Amino acid sequence: MGSIIMGFSKMSREEKIETLINHYKLPRDFAERVAEYRHPEKQELFDDFSENTLSNFYLPFGVAPNFLVDEQTYVVPMVVEESSVVAAASRAASFWAVNGGFKTTIHNTLKKGHIWFAWKGPASFLNPMPKSMFESLSESVAPLTEKMERRGGGIMEMNIFELDDHPGLFQLEVGFETIESMGANFINSCLEEMKEPLKQYFRSHIELKQYGEPEIIMAILSNYTTKCLVTSEVKCKIDALKAYSADLNPREFAEKLKRAVDIALADTSRAVTHNKGIYNGVDSVVIATGNDFRAAEAAGHAWAARDGRYRSLSKCEITEDGFFRMELTIPLALGTVGGLTRLHPMAALAQEMLGNPDATELMGIAAAAGLANNFSAVASLVTTGIQKGHMKLHLTNLLKAMSATPEEKEASLDYFSDKTVSARAVEEYLKKIRGK
Repeated sequence: MGSIIMGFSKMSREEKIETLINHYKLPRDFAERVAEYRHPEKQELFDDFSENTLSNFYLPFGVAPNFLVDEQTYVVPMVVEESSVVAAASRAASFWAVNGGFKTTIHNTLKKGHIWFAWKGPASFLNPMPKSMFESLSESVAPLTEKMERRGGGIMEMNIFELDDHPGLFQLEVGFETIESMGANFINSCLEEMKEPLKQYFRSHIELKQYGEPEIIMAILSNYTTKCLVTSEVKCKIDALKAYSADLNPREFAEKLKRAVDIALADTSRAVTHNKGIYNGVDSVVIATGNDFRAAEAAGHAWAARDGRYRSLSKCEITEDGFFRMELTIPLALGTVGGLTRLHPMAALAQEMLGNPDATELMGIAAAAGLANNFSAVASLVTTGIQKGHMKLHLTNLLKAMSATPEEKEASLDYFSDKTVSARAVEEYLKKIRGK
């Protein structure tokens, strides 16, 4: 076991690099390689985004045009390294743009946070939560919520619950409306400020005081935003699906696609991959706009298991009057101000490309991207198979990894235009033409 590096965070960047090279026996060109991706003008900004920053990690910033969402057309920015994601989203966007577009329903926009505490008294004293407690705690954070309230937000509700199977452990749940901000820092600041006033409330009310003072365990927002839900849906005549049905007739394609979605609703193993495909689209937009993709995914996967079994987040139906319909409902707490949404120059640019949407509009756009990728992926699965299109797009990466020359690349792209792409097939083809 090697020695521990002491005081690393206090070192200069150069000292950190030199220490890493010596301590972990890194290659001597390590410093030059990480320096290559530092920004010549804005690096100080990027350095402050995280701790111990040495360089930047580039991901492609792509766009999917022709997204018609709630009668407005967008070019959607997508940050993702998987080559087929943007292509699939773009194709689906163009298809649905001429078939009614994506329709959005915002069910609610409340975020929530919790103060967890232990108390020896009966839960009946706290549920329902006394009105005076709500007023006292709200008043205690008034200086923090004043600006948010002027914008129409603030604290909207509070409830106290005893934790199932853990008598004496309680959850104070606070519902927040944060308007255009995702609100994590605002929520956490309010909850922290409420801890001492909560204890004081128990001290000052005799019916609670007799059971002793509560022990505050922690205060933190919840990323399980079940009251911040968005639904995106698409609908068209079954005959319109001819563009996606390949060798199937549109009715067969629609029925096969529906069965594939039904399998993801019933089988967890399939649902995980199915939902991953949804977040290919959602995450790409969330990252591009400077939002927290980890929070969005965690909430979505928990929502997928809300009935005790992990299921598909999307649903599909074929109506009696000959329509195909697909919908996606997910919890999605996004912001268009605060955090990196405006501070990161590319996130700010992404917001501008979208016309500087408000938070609910961005929720709809991100959900539409998720549904677009889901539709495209399942459509491929039930027709040509997922690998044909994916590996075609991956061909360029394979050629680069195999150090193909421009001439070899051109020949390979032509050769594989009607053939199945695989790493082995590409390697064998390059050996063949190099041998000649």
